[in-house]
Amino acid sequence: MGPSLAFSTAEELRKAGNSYFKKGFFNASIEAYTEAITLCPDIPVYYTNRALCHRKRNDWTRVEEDSRKAIQLEHNSVKAHYMLGLALLQKQEYADGVKELERALDLGRGANPKGYMVEEIWQELAKAKYMEWEDLSSKRSWELQNLKEACENALKEKHDAFEMEGFLDEAGPTHMRQLEALGRVFEKAAEADTPSEVPDYLCCKITLDIFRDPVITPSGVTYERSVILNHLEKVGNFDPNHA
Repeated sequence: MGPSLAFSTAEELRKAGNSYFKKGFFNASIEAYTEAITLCPDIPVYYTNRALCHRKRNDWTRVEEDSRKAIQLEHNSVKAHYMLGLALLQKQEYADGVKELERALDLGRGANPKGYMVEEIWQELAKAKYMEWEDLSSKRSWELQNLKEACENALKEKHDAFEMEGFLDEAGPTHMRQLEALGRVFEKAAEADTPSEVPDYLCCKITLDIFRDPVITPSGVTYERSVILNHLEKVGNFDPNHA
């Protein structure tokens, strides 16, 4: 089969895959895109289309594989970076997932700033940043607790050594004082390390609450969807940040 015929056949398969996808026949859609890839393996849209099918089936490993292949073929693919970001978030690789979503958002804004994908990507990015912040907070607490336990164990070993050598009368009160001092140190450390408030970029400019369903306005400001819709309906058709 010549290159021209292979491409035209692959395009017919892509169209068939799109049709299957719209009907919810994701397995048939995957098969069509796979055949298209076999004929023309260097066309990135075939991989992103197939990745979208895998996403619908929650097969995130294959979403990641197809997205990475699409990026190899087209570095500025908005959909590929977007779906790769989502796949990485599913693996709890929050930092890398956020990075890919930010890349997708930058590319999307450059290609079509008012397109539906820009808003969709931003919604996922806001959620991802919150998950990343929450995960880092949990890890800090866990690391602090592990360090405290290690220090307590070290003091216990020291106390046991004194006990074996017959210095228990002297070691007992000292051991208790050291444990109490250690407890106070880690209590203060935990208080200092515990985030007192959610970062501003995770909160609506109007309600100051954490985003649940964020949307971005043409001016680039993000609000909670229900709140900004209520503002537009009852107050006026303008961005409250520029009032």
